[in-house]
Amino acid sequence: MIRLQKVLADRGVASRRAAEELMRAGRVRVGGAVVRELGTRVPSDARIDVDGHPVAAPPRHRYVLLNKPRGIVSTARDERGRRTVVEMLDAHERLYPVGRLDEDSEGLLLLTNDGVWAERVLHPRHGHEREYEVLVSGTVSGSALAALRQGIALEEGLARAEHVAVLSRGRRGSLLRLVLRTGWKRQVRRMCAAVGLRVMRLRRTRMGPVILGALRPGDWRELTPREIRALGGA
Repeated sequence: MIRLQKVLADRGVASRRAAEELMRAGRVRVGGAVVRELGTRVPSDARIDVDGHPVAAPPRHRYVLLNKPRGIVSTARDERGRRTVVEMLDAHERLYPVGRLDEDSEGLLLLTNDGVWAERVLHPRHGHEREYEVLVSGTVSGSALAALRQGIALEEGLARAEHVAVLSRGRRGSLLRLVLRTGWKRQVRRMCAAVGLRVMRLRRTRMGPVILGALRPGDWRELTPREIRALGGA
C-alpha cells in the first residue's frame, strides 16, 4: 500500500505537493469515494479519478543500470540546463535516479520508476555495500588507510570504510578500492579530504550484488529479476 499522493505523482498527475492540494479540495476519488485524508494508502493499481476523469494505470516498472560518465548530473531535470542521466536513456517512462553520483564522479547509477523499490534499495536496514575505485594524488600513508577504516567524523555521523586497499601506485597517484555501507553526499571525497588525499577520479563499480562490469561510459542495461529482488530486499 502506498500513500495516495505518491501514487498520483508516480502516474504523472501532479507533484506530491500539488496532489495533496487536489485531495484537500475533494477532487480525488478512489473506487468512487472522495479521499481527503493525506495519510490514506492505496494499492499501486487502485482505480483513481481526478475531477471525474480516470487516471491512467501506472506505467510498467523499469530498473536500469547506467554507467554514468563525468559531467552528467544525477537528476531528472537541471535548472542550469546541464545534461542529465535521464536524458541519456531517452526513456518514455518517468525514470529517476536511485541515490546520486556527483557531476564529477562516474560509474554505476541505478534508475527506476518504482518508488517503493527505490526506497528499499536506499534504506539503511539493507546496508548495501557501495564499492568505488578512487584515484588520489600522491602516495597514501598507512595512517591514512587506518583512519579511513576507523572512521571519519562527518555531519551525518561516523563515516567508516568497510574495506580499503591500494590497488596500484604510479606517477599520477594511487588507485584505491573503497567500500562503504552509506551513501552520504560527496562522502568519499569528504573522507579522503579529511585524511589529506585529493581525489582526481572517482568511479562507483558495485552496489550490493550488482557490478558495473564491462559496461562502457554512457551505456546502460536493464537489471535482471535476480538483481531487482536482491537490491529491493524482496
